[in-house]
Amino acid sequence: METSQSNDFCTSSVTACDLVTVPTRQGLEAVDILRRGDGEVVGPVLHDDGDDTLAFLVPPGTAAAWDVPGSVCTETDGQGLRLAPEPVAGSDWLVPPGDADLATDPAVLRRALGEAARLIEAADSCR
Repeated sequence: METSQSNDFCTSSVTACDLVTVPTRQGLEAVDILRRGDGEVVGPVLHDDGDDTLAFLVPPGTAAAWDVPGSVCTETDGQGLRLAPEPVAGSDWLVPPGDADLATDPAVLRRALGEAARLIEAADSCR
């Protein structure tokens, strides 16, 4: 597994993880890619039904260098982000914190999101 930053535990009551937010379709493809990868870990992933997005928890500091088109990385500094078993109304854990204690490695996520975008583009061009 390629590692650009250490995977920090993000299950404390107040965490400093950053969030990478992507459209749901691309995010679901990326989760599938990560899960079938060789030893690659997908950390907690939040699904926001209202905005039709997925948010991957990544190590703090990721937002400073995040540049993947079609996604946004938000720095949280632990402000307002609590990994409660039950998220706010309108959102659900796709990968709950209890099932995945480590943040997703940003380099691995970047690669998976790129592959997901290519798969979606190829599928859409076949229509």
